[in-house]
Amino acid sequence: MSPASTGASTTVDAVPSVPAPVADSRLTPGGPGYRRMSFALFLAGVATFALLYSTQALLPLISDGYGVSASDASWTVAAATGGLALFVIPMSALSERFGRRTVMTASLAVAVTVGLLVPFAPSLGVLIVLRGVQGAALAGLPASAQAYLAEEVRPKALVTAIGLFVAGNSVGGMSGRVITGWVAQEWGWRVAVGTIGVIAVGCAVAFRLLLPAPRHFKAGSLHPRRLLSTVRDHLADPLLRRLYAIGALFMTVFGGVYTVIGYRLTQEPFSLPQGIIGSIFLVYLVGTVSASTAGRLVGRLGRRGALYLAGGTTAGGLLLSLADSLPLVLLGLVLITAGFFAGHAVASSAVSKTATHGRAQASALYQSAYYIGSSAGSTVGAMAFHASGWAGTVGVGLLAILGVVTITVLGSVAARRQIPANAH
Repeated sequence: MSPASTGASTTVDAVPSVPAPVADSRLTPGGPGYRRMSFALFLAGVATFALLYSTQALLPLISDGYGVSASDASWTVAAATGGLALFVIPMSALSERFGRRTVMTASLAVAVTVGLLVPFAPSLGVLIVLRGVQGAALAGLPASAQAYLAEEVRPKALVTAIGLFVAGNSVGGMSGRVITGWVAQEWGWRVAVGTIGVIAVGCAVAFRLLLPAPRHFKAGSLHPRRLLSTVRDHLADPLLRRLYAIGALFMTVFGGVYTVIGYRLTQEPFSLPQGIIGSIFLVYLVGTVSASTAGRLVGRLGRRGALYLAGGTTAGGLLLSLADSLPLVLLGLVLITAGFFAGHAVASSAVSKTATHGRAQASALYQSAYYIGSSAGSTVGAMAFHASGWAGTVGVGLLAILGVVTITVLGSVAARRQIPANAH
Protein backbone atom coordinates (compact mmCIF):
# COMPACT_ATOMS: atom_id res chain seq x y z
CA MET A 1 0.00 0.00 0.00
CA SER A 2 1.25 3.39 -0.92
CA PRO A 3 2.14 5.92 1.72
CA ALA A 4 -0.57 8.22 0.44
CA SER A 5 -3.31 5.64 1.10
CA THR A 6 -2.21 5.08 4.67
CA GLY A 7 -1.90 8.74 5.52
CA ALA A 8 1.81 8.37 6.22
CA SER A 9 3.93 11.39 5.57
CA THR A 10 6.33 11.24 2.69
CA THR A 11 8.52 13.97 4.19
CA VAL A 12 11.78 12.87 5.81
CA ASP A 13 13.14 15.11 8.54
CA ALA A 14 16.21 16.91 7.19
CA VAL A 15 19.44 16.16 9.03
CA PRO A 16 21.52 19.35 9.29
CA SER A 17 24.81 18.94 7.49
CA VAL A 18 27.89 19.27 9.68
CA PRO A 19 30.76 20.93 7.88
CA ALA A 20 33.84 18.77 7.72
CA PRO A 21 36.64 20.02 9.98
CA VAL A 22 39.13 22.14 8.09
CA ALA A 23 42.60 20.66 8.25
CA ASP A 24 45.25 22.94 9.67
CA SER A 25 47.58 23.48 6.75
CA ARG A 26 50.20 25.34 8.75
CA LEU A 27 53.66 23.86 9.07
CA THR A 28 54.54 21.51 11.87
CA PRO A 29 57.72 19.60 12.81
CA GLY A 30 58.04 16.55 10.61
CA GLY A 31 55.57 17.89 8.07
CA PRO A 32 56.32 18.88 4.46
CA GLY A 33 58.14 22.17 4.11
CA TYR A 34 59.00 22.58 7.78
CA ARG A 35 62.65 21.63 7.41
CA ARG A 36 63.13 23.89 4.39
CA MET A 37 61.48 26.75 6.22
CA SER A 38 63.55 26.17 9.37
CA PHE A 39 66.83 25.98 7.47
CA ALA A 40 66.01 29.06 5.37
CA LEU A 41 65.24 31.19 8.42
CA PHE A 42 68.23 29.70 10.22
CA LEU A 43 70.43 31.00 7.38
CA ALA A 44 68.68 34.38 7.54
CA GLY A 45 69.49 34.51 11.24
CA VAL A 46 73.11 33.60 10.51
CA ALA A 47 73.44 36.40 7.95
CA THR A 48 71.68 38.95 10.17
CA PHE A 49 73.88 38.52 13.22
CA ALA A 50 77.10 37.96 11.25
CA LEU A 51 76.60 41.28 9.43
CA LEU A 52 75.14 43.19 12.35
CA TYR A 53 78.06 42.44 14.67
CA SER A 54 80.82 42.01 12.07
CA THR A 55 82.94 44.76 13.65
CA GLN A 56 82.41 43.86 17.31
CA ALA A 57 85.29 41.40 17.70
CA LEU A 58 87.53 43.73 15.68
CA LEU A 59 87.10 46.87 17.77
CA PRO A 60 90.67 46.87 19.17
CA LEU A 61 92.04 46.69 15.60
CA ILE A 62 89.63 49.38 14.40
CA SER A 63 90.72 51.57 17.31
CA ASP A 64 94.36 51.13 16.28
CA GLY A 65 93.65 51.57 12.58
CA TYR A 66 91.82 54.86 12.94
CA GLY A 67 93.60 56.01 16.10
CA VAL A 68 90.41 56.28 18.18
CA SER A 69 89.27 55.19 21.65
CA ALA A 70 87.20 52.14 22.56
CA SER A 71 84.07 54.25 23.08
CA ASP A 72 84.51 55.86 19.63
CA ALA A 73 85.04 52.51 17.90
CA SER A 74 82.00 51.05 19.68
CA TRP A 75 79.81 53.30 17.53
CA THR A 76 80.43 50.96 14.60
CA VAL A 77 78.31 48.46 16.52
CA ALA A 78 75.86 50.95 18.03
CA ALA A 79 75.15 52.55 14.64
CA ALA A 80 74.15 49.21 13.12
CA THR A 81 71.92 48.15 16.00
CA GLY A 82 70.52 51.68 16.32
CA GLY A 83 69.65 51.77 12.61
CA LEU A 84 67.85 48.47 12.99
CA ALA A 85 65.95 49.73 16.04
CA LEU A 86 64.80 52.89 14.23
CA PHE A 87 63.64 51.18 11.02
CA VAL A 88 62.19 47.92 12.29
CA ILE A 89 58.65 49.30 12.68
CA PRO A 90 58.50 50.93 9.20
CA MET A 91 59.91 47.75 7.68
CA SER A 92 57.34 45.66 9.51
CA ALA A 93 54.61 47.86 8.01
CA LEU A 94 56.01 47.17 4.54
CA SER A 95 55.90 43.45 5.29
CA GLU A 96 52.20 43.75 6.17
CA ARG A 97 51.56 45.21 2.73
CA PHE A 98 54.04 43.47 0.43
CA GLY A 99 54.59 40.16 2.24
CA ARG A 100 57.08 38.77 4.71
CA ARG A 101 59.23 36.89 2.21
CA THR A 102 59.47 39.85 -0.17
CA VAL A 103 60.63 42.26 2.55
CA MET A 104 63.09 39.78 4.04
CA THR A 105 64.62 39.13 0.63
CA ALA A 106 64.97 42.83 -0.18
CA SER A 107 66.44 43.57 3.24
CA LEU A 108 69.10 40.90 2.91
CA ALA A 109 69.96 42.04 -0.61
CA VAL A 110 70.63 45.63 0.51
CA ALA A 111 72.46 44.56 3.68
CA VAL A 112 74.88 42.23 1.89
CA THR A 113 75.56 44.88 -0.77
CA VAL A 114 76.52 47.40 1.91
CA GLY A 115 78.54 44.66 3.60
CA LEU A 116 80.74 44.44 0.53
CA LEU A 117 81.37 48.22 0.72
CA VAL A 118 82.24 48.35 4.43
CA PRO A 119 85.89 47.19 4.01
CA PHE A 120 86.62 50.24 1.86
CA ALA A 121 85.51 52.87 4.41
CA PRO A 122 88.24 55.59 4.35
CA SER A 123 87.44 56.97 7.82
CA LEU A 124 85.66 56.05 11.03
CA GLY A 125 82.83 58.46 10.18
CA VAL A 126 82.17 56.78 6.82
CA LEU A 127 82.35 53.36 8.46
CA ILE A 128 79.77 54.39 11.07
CA VAL A 129 77.41 55.72 8.34
CA LEU A 130 77.71 52.51 6.31
CA ARG A 131 77.05 50.45 9.40
CA GLY A 132 73.96 52.53 10.16
CA VAL A 133 72.61 51.92 6.65
CA GLN A 134 73.35 48.22 6.99
CA GLY A 135 71.47 48.04 10.27
CA ALA A 136 68.48 49.87 8.77
CA ALA A 137 68.40 47.35 5.90
CA LEU A 138 68.56 44.41 8.28
CA ALA A 139 65.50 45.79 10.10
CA GLY A 140 63.32 43.94 7.60
CA LEU A 141 64.47 40.54 8.89
CA PRO A 142 63.65 40.00 12.60
CA ALA A 143 60.06 41.24 12.83
CA SER A 144 59.07 39.87 9.43
CA ALA A 145 60.57 36.47 10.27
CA GLN A 146 58.64 36.21 13.53
CA ALA A 147 55.42 37.32 11.83
CA TYR A 148 56.02 34.75 9.06
CA LEU A 149 56.45 32.01 11.65
CA ALA A 150 53.35 33.09 13.59
CA GLU A 151 51.29 32.83 10.39
CA GLU A 152 52.80 29.72 8.81
CA VAL A 153 53.60 27.49 11.83
CA ARG A 154 51.12 25.80 14.16
CA PRO A 155 50.92 27.47 17.60
CA LYS A 156 52.28 24.47 19.51
CA ALA A 157 55.45 24.52 17.41
CA LEU A 158 55.91 28.30 17.45
CA VAL A 159 58.35 28.56 20.37
CA THR A 160 60.53 25.84 18.87
CA ALA A 161 60.46 27.46 15.42
CA ILE A 162 61.38 30.89 16.76
CA GLY A 163 64.04 29.23 18.91
CA LEU A 164 65.63 27.82 15.73
CA PHE A 165 65.65 31.28 14.16
CA VAL A 166 67.28 32.69 17.29
CA ALA A 167 69.73 29.78 17.16
CA GLY A 168 70.67 30.97 13.67
CA ASN A 169 71.36 34.37 15.22
CA SER A 170 73.74 32.75 17.70
CA VAL A 171 75.55 30.77 14.99
CA GLY A 172 75.87 33.93 12.89
CA GLY A 173 77.21 35.91 15.80
CA MET A 174 79.64 33.13 16.71
CA SER A 175 80.91 32.31 13.24
CA GLY A 176 81.23 35.97 12.29
CA ARG A 177 83.41 36.73 15.28
CA VAL A 178 85.54 33.58 15.02
CA ILE A 179 86.15 34.02 11.29
CA THR A 180 86.92 37.72 11.57
CA GLY A 181 89.29 37.08 14.47
CA TRP A 182 91.53 34.68 12.57
CA VAL A 183 91.28 36.46 9.22
CA ALA A 184 92.07 39.82 10.83
CA GLN A 185 95.11 38.37 12.59
CA GLU A 186 96.61 37.50 9.20
CA TRP A 187 95.26 40.15 6.80
CA GLY A 188 93.68 42.93 8.90
CA TRP A 189 90.15 43.94 9.85
CA ARG A 190 89.14 45.14 6.36
CA VAL A 191 89.65 41.72 4.78
CA ALA A 192 87.87 40.18 7.76
CA VAL A 193 84.64 42.18 7.36
CA GLY A 194 84.81 41.63 3.59
CA THR A 195 84.90 37.88 4.20
CA ILE A 196 81.75 38.13 6.30
CA GLY A 197 80.08 40.05 3.50
CA VAL A 198 80.81 37.26 1.00
CA ILE A 199 79.49 34.60 3.40
CA ALA A 200 76.33 36.62 3.93
CA VAL A 201 75.76 36.76 0.16
CA GLY A 202 75.71 32.95 0.09
CA CYS A 203 73.27 32.81 3.01
CA ALA A 204 70.96 35.34 1.33
CA VAL A 205 70.82 33.38 -1.94
CA ALA A 206 70.14 30.07 -0.16
CA PHE A 207 67.46 31.71 2.01
CA ARG A 208 65.53 32.95 -1.01
CA LEU A 209 65.72 29.59 -2.77
CA LEU A 210 64.64 27.55 0.27
CA LEU A 211 61.93 29.60 2.04
CA PRO A 212 58.45 28.27 1.13
CA ALA A 213 55.99 30.77 -0.31
CA PRO A 214 53.59 32.05 2.38
CA ARG A 215 50.17 30.41 2.36
CA HIS A 216 48.43 32.27 5.18
CA PHE A 217 49.56 35.85 4.63
CA LYS A 218 46.83 38.45 4.13
CA ALA A 219 47.97 41.82 2.86
CA GLY A 220 47.24 44.73 5.16
CA SER A 221 47.14 48.47 4.70
CA LEU A 222 50.00 50.97 4.72
CA HIS A 223 47.70 53.70 6.01
CA PRO A 224 49.65 55.63 8.69
CA ARG A 225 46.65 55.98 10.98
CA ARG A 226 46.03 52.25 11.00
CA LEU A 227 49.71 51.60 11.67
CA LEU A 228 49.76 54.08 14.56
CA SER A 229 46.56 52.59 15.95
CA THR A 230 48.10 49.11 15.89
CA VAL A 231 51.27 50.35 17.59
CA ARG A 232 49.20 52.12 20.27
CA ASP A 233 47.22 48.92 20.89
CA HIS A 234 50.40 46.94 21.46
CA LEU A 235 51.97 49.57 23.71
CA ALA A 236 48.75 49.68 25.74
CA ASP A 237 49.05 45.96 26.54
CA PRO A 238 50.85 45.60 29.92
CA LEU A 239 52.20 42.13 29.09
CA LEU A 240 53.69 43.28 25.79
CA ARG A 241 55.26 46.30 27.48
CA ARG A 242 56.92 44.02 30.03
CA LEU A 243 58.21 41.70 27.31
CA TYR A 244 59.65 44.63 25.36
CA ALA A 245 61.47 45.90 28.44
CA ILE A 246 62.81 42.41 29.23
CA GLY A 247 64.19 42.03 25.69
CA ALA A 248 65.90 45.43 25.90
CA LEU A 249 67.47 44.69 29.29
CA PHE A 250 68.77 41.24 28.29
CA MET A 251 70.34 42.78 25.19
CA THR A 252 71.89 45.59 27.24
CA VAL A 253 73.88 42.93 29.09
CA PHE A 254 74.84 41.03 25.97
CA GLY A 255 75.76 44.08 23.92
CA GLY A 256 77.94 45.51 26.68
CA VAL A 257 79.77 42.28 27.46
CA TYR A 258 80.62 41.31 23.88
CA THR A 259 81.56 44.84 22.83
CA VAL A 260 84.12 45.17 25.62
CA ILE A 261 85.40 41.62 26.12
CA GLY A 262 87.91 41.93 23.26
CA TYR A 263 89.55 44.92 24.92
CA ARG A 264 89.75 43.11 28.25
CA LEU A 265 91.35 39.99 26.78
CA THR A 266 94.03 41.98 24.95
CA GLN A 267 95.14 43.50 28.26
CA GLU A 268 96.99 42.01 31.23
CA PRO A 269 96.80 39.39 32.69
CA PHE A 270 95.50 37.73 29.48
CA SER A 271 97.24 39.49 26.55
CA LEU A 272 95.60 37.18 23.98
CA PRO A 273 96.18 37.55 20.19
CA GLN A 274 93.26 38.52 17.94
CA GLY A 275 92.74 35.02 16.54
CA ILE A 276 92.37 33.49 20.00
CA ILE A 277 90.02 36.29 21.05
CA GLY A 278 87.87 35.55 18.02
CA SER A 279 87.75 31.88 18.96
CA ILE A 280 86.37 32.84 22.39
CA PHE A 281 83.09 33.48 20.60
CA LEU A 282 82.66 29.74 20.06
CA VAL A 283 80.72 29.96 23.31
CA TYR A 284 77.86 31.20 21.09
CA LEU A 285 77.20 27.52 20.41
CA VAL A 286 75.84 27.37 23.94
CA GLY A 287 73.34 30.02 22.90
CA THR A 288 72.33 27.88 19.93
CA VAL A 289 71.41 25.05 22.28
CA SER A 290 69.69 27.20 24.92
CA ALA A 291 67.60 29.07 22.32
CA SER A 292 66.49 25.90 20.50
CA THR A 293 65.43 24.27 23.79
CA ALA A 294 63.51 27.31 25.07
CA GLY A 295 60.19 25.65 24.22
CA ARG A 296 60.87 22.72 26.55
CA LEU A 297 62.08 25.10 29.25
CA VAL A 298 58.79 27.03 29.12
CA GLY A 299 56.87 23.74 29.17
CA ARG A 300 58.55 22.73 32.44
CA LEU A 301 58.88 26.02 34.29
CA GLY A 302 56.36 28.32 32.65
CA ARG A 303 57.30 31.59 30.98
CA ARG A 304 58.14 33.45 34.20
CA GLY A 305 60.08 30.53 35.63
CA ALA A 306 62.13 30.34 32.43
CA LEU A 307 62.85 34.08 32.63
CA TYR A 308 63.96 33.79 36.27
CA LEU A 309 66.31 30.96 35.34
CA ALA A 310 67.69 32.88 32.34
CA GLY A 311 68.25 36.01 34.43
CA GLY A 312 69.92 34.10 37.27
CA THR A 313 72.19 32.25 34.83
CA THR A 314 73.24 35.52 33.20
CA ALA A 315 73.93 37.20 36.56
CA GLY A 316 76.04 34.24 37.69
CA GLY A 317 78.08 34.47 34.52
CA LEU A 318 78.68 38.19 35.01
CA LEU A 319 80.02 37.62 38.52
CA LEU A 320 82.29 34.76 37.39
CA SER A 321 83.74 36.91 34.62
CA LEU A 322 85.25 39.27 37.22
CA ALA A 323 87.96 36.72 37.99
CA ASP A 324 91.47 37.15 36.57
CA SER A 325 91.45 33.50 35.55
CA LEU A 326 90.84 32.74 31.87
CA PRO A 327 88.91 29.48 32.55
CA LEU A 328 86.56 31.32 34.94
CA VAL A 329 86.09 34.16 32.45
CA LEU A 330 85.21 31.61 29.76
CA LEU A 331 82.76 29.86 32.07
CA GLY A 332 81.23 33.24 32.83
CA LEU A 333 80.78 33.93 29.11
CA VAL A 334 79.16 30.52 28.67
CA LEU A 335 76.60 31.29 31.38
CA ILE A 336 75.96 34.82 30.08
CA THR A 337 75.41 33.50 26.56
CA ALA A 338 73.14 30.63 27.63
CA GLY A 339 71.04 32.87 29.85
CA PHE A 340 70.72 35.62 27.26
CA PHE A 341 69.65 33.44 24.34
CA ALA A 342 67.18 31.49 26.48
CA GLY A 343 65.63 34.70 27.83
CA HIS A 344 65.47 36.24 24.36
CA ALA A 345 63.79 33.17 22.81
CA VAL A 346 61.22 33.01 25.64
CA ALA A 347 60.36 36.71 25.51
CA SER A 348 60.22 37.01 21.71
CA SER A 349 58.02 33.92 21.29
CA ALA A 350 55.69 35.23 24.03
CA VAL A 351 55.25 38.44 22.01
CA SER A 352 54.20 36.47 18.92
CA LYS A 353 51.71 34.40 20.94
CA THR A 354 50.29 37.40 22.84
CA ALA A 355 49.57 39.66 19.85
CA THR A 356 46.16 38.92 18.32
CA HIS A 357 46.55 41.35 15.41
CA GLY A 358 49.36 43.28 13.76
CA ARG A 359 51.87 40.59 14.66
CA ALA A 360 54.58 42.18 12.53
CA GLN A 361 54.21 45.44 14.46
CA ALA A 362 54.18 43.60 17.80
CA SER A 363 57.39 41.79 16.87
CA ALA A 364 58.83 45.01 15.44
CA LEU A 365 58.31 46.84 18.73
CA TYR A 366 60.07 44.00 20.53
CA GLN A 367 62.96 44.09 18.06
CA SER A 368 63.17 47.87 18.34
CA ALA A 369 63.42 47.68 22.13
CA TYR A 370 65.84 44.76 21.83
CA TYR A 371 68.27 46.61 19.57
CA ILE A 372 67.94 49.85 21.49
CA GLY A 373 69.17 47.74 24.40
CA SER A 374 72.05 46.52 22.23
CA SER A 375 73.04 50.06 21.26
CA ALA A 376 72.79 51.24 24.86
CA GLY A 377 74.74 48.24 26.12
CA SER A 378 77.51 48.72 23.55
CA THR A 379 77.89 52.43 24.30
CA VAL A 380 77.34 52.45 28.06
CA GLY A 381 79.33 49.25 28.53
CA ALA A 382 82.30 50.76 26.66
CA MET A 383 82.04 54.00 28.66
CA ALA A 384 81.89 52.05 31.93
CA PHE A 385 84.94 50.04 30.87
CA HIS A 386 86.83 53.23 30.04
CA ALA A 387 85.93 54.69 33.45
CA SER A 388 86.12 51.66 35.77
CA GLY A 389 87.47 48.71 33.82
CA TRP A 390 85.69 45.38 33.43
CA ALA A 391 84.00 45.77 36.83
CA GLY A 392 82.14 48.80 35.45
CA THR A 393 80.82 46.82 32.50
CA VAL A 394 79.73 44.00 34.81
CA GLY A 395 77.97 46.53 37.06
CA VAL A 396 75.93 47.79 34.10
CA GLY A 397 74.97 44.21 33.26
CA LEU A 398 73.90 43.35 36.82
CA LEU A 399 71.67 46.43 36.97
CA ALA A 400 70.00 45.31 33.74
CA ILE A 401 69.39 41.79 35.10
CA LEU A 402 67.93 43.29 38.27
CA GLY A 403 65.51 45.09 35.98
CA VAL A 404 64.56 41.80 34.27
CA VAL A 405 63.82 40.13 37.61
CA THR A 406 61.84 43.12 38.89
CA ILE A 407 59.66 43.28 35.78
CA THR A 408 59.02 39.52 35.91
CA VAL A 409 57.99 39.76 39.57
CA LEU A 410 55.62 42.62 38.73
CA GLY A 411 54.15 40.44 35.98
CA SER A 412 53.53 37.64 38.48
CA VAL A 413 51.80 40.05 40.88
CA ALA A 414 49.63 41.42 38.06
CA ALA A 415 48.65 37.89 37.00
CA ARG A 416 47.59 36.98 40.56
CA ARG A 417 45.45 40.08 40.83
CA GLN A 418 43.76 39.25 37.56
CA ILE A 419 42.72 35.71 38.63
CA PRO A 420 40.00 36.79 41.11
CA ALA A 421 38.62 39.27 38.57
CA ASN A 422 38.38 36.56 35.90
CA ALA A 423 36.79 34.15 38.35
CA HIS A 424 34.21 36.76 39.33
